[in-house]
Amino acid sequence: MTKPLHVFQTFIRADIERVWEAIVDPEFTRRYFHAQRFEAVLEPGAPYRFVAPDGSDSVVGTIEEVDPPHRLVMTWRALYDVTMAEEPPGRVEWELASAGDGLTRVTTVHRDLGLSPATSASVGAGWPWVLGSLKSLVETGSGLPAQTADLGSPETSDGDDHRRHGVEANNSTWELLGRDDRDDFGADEVDDLLGRAYAASYHWRRAARRGPENAARASWLLSRVHAVLGHGDLALHHAERCAAVTADAGLKDFDLAYAHEAMARALACLGRLDEAEVELAAARAVEVIDPEDRSIVEDDLAAGPWYGLVVPQS
Repeated sequence: MTKPLHVFQTFIRADIERVWEAIVDPEFTRRYFHAQRFEAVLEPGAPYRFVAPDGSDSVVGTIEEVDPPHRLVMTWRALYDVTMAEEPPGRVEWELASAGDGLTRVTTVHRDLGLSPATSASVGAGWPWVLGSLKSLVETGSGLPAQTADLGSPETSDGDDHRRHGVEANNSTWELLGRDDRDDFGADEVDDLLGRAYAASYHWRRAARRGPENAARASWLLSRVHAVLGHGDLALHHAERCAAVTADAGLKDFDLAYAHEAMARALACLGRLDEAEVELAAARAVEVIDPEDRSIVEDDLAAGPWYGLVVPQS
């Protein structure tokens, strides 16, 4: 479970045509987008790339929709980090709308990152800087100072190292959980699965830019692993921890649905099916606004094991 969606809204004091030009013109992008030139033929199906000052490609993808000066949609594959380059591409959507005389509202959505946690972590931290630099350039003629830019190159601080290791441990846990022969795991493989899940939790607790959602998701993963292995008491312990963090932080939507799902699965593992049924219904009742998020939640609710709990089809 990795949050696959980032949404940002920026208001820029300029006409919509001017903002559109800043988004698609390579001479503009190199002045606010980490010195990267956006090179593309703005036609559906055409490739594009962001080109670094040394001539290398930092981001590549395909133009999917173009409606100047209102909408631009493109796939997004980051090449500036080895881990991110191996992840499935995401999708970036630009929506521009007039918000008054000489004012433009820019909505930037980066989605389809549910299977790309390293990219999600990088762009979640990176887009606010890029959009702030875009706003500064259009309004004042200067982007943010270049020395503050960071595309996500290898990081050296302890917190950033923990974030990177947390992503890696999370991904490797899911590699084992997704194995077709999981039910036949021996003691060594079970220990490996548990070790990876606990490593993810350890690193996320120490990661840079961590939030309560990271703690909740780390506890959720531990609960899922123990539930899959039939460790009901431990699954419930971590599910209750996930639920407590979610409640204390006021997390809603995606995270709230998963907090109830973890409780339901742990209770079912313990044979407490009546209580599990209540939690499952609560998970289904959570409003998950984004359709892709909702699909991820529904897929997880349909996936076993449910230990005799009847799971209605959505």
